[in-house]
Amino acid sequence: MITIKNLHAYYGTIEALKGISLNIAKGKITCLIGSNGAGKSSLLKSISGACSRTGEILFKGSDIVALTPQKVANLGVAHVPEGRHIFPGLTVKENLEVGTVTWRGFFGNSPYNEELEDVYNLFPRLRERADQLGWSLSGGEQQMLAIGRALMARPEVLLLDEPSMGLAPLVIAELFDKIVDINRKKHLTILLVEQNAKLAMKTADYTYVLERGKITIEGPSEQVRNDARVIQSYLGKFARADRN
Repeated sequence: MITIKNLHAYYGTIEALKGISLNIAKGKITCLIGSNGAGKSSLLKSISGACSRTGEILFKGSDIVALTPQKVANLGVAHVPEGRHIFPGLTVKENLEVGTVTWRGFFGNSPYNEELEDVYNLFPRLRERADQLGWSLSGGEQQMLAIGRALMARPEVLLLDEPSMGLAPLVIAELFDKIVDINRKKHLTILLVEQNAKLAMKTADYTYVLERGKITIEGPSEQVRNDARVIQSYLGKFARADRN
């Protein structure tokens, strides 16, 4: 679905990504793990057009590296950023309606209603809180809303940045079950950035490890989970005993 070649990302004179290359397989969950500041969020921003970058980002064979965020979104790439960034002064339903901006003309018609119903079925609490303002939701509900808003865009690729951040363990478990459901039922390609390396690799089909702006380890998630370097750096000394 996406092939990245020699990608560099910049914030002014700071180089966040240093010529990385990777592939995101269609219909699969790919995860990216690494320490804080490794460049994980920068990769998602590079794909969605939210930062300065050079190199190649091939989406279904076409290079999108020079496109604006709006044009990337119009192609079918939805980005759920770190920190959720819902609209606090809009209701849940209004936040979801914002997701339809990439397919104007259907607004209020049956395709819109079908997408809305799909999101409500996936996250029943959003249906219950449809008329509540975004700021009044719990952290877990706000994350559900951010993902639901992205799904309203009917994307082909979903970019998820730290979906577990600040959430309670039970909420995280529920949320990741939903992410797997989205992938399997909608056949949606997902690129997941997640600080919880153990959970990310249990969820994903394929894993990349990013360190200081470069890919250092990659492979099927089960293989990467058993890599001694990953166990030492990201899973802890008791990982061998409990990772299964």
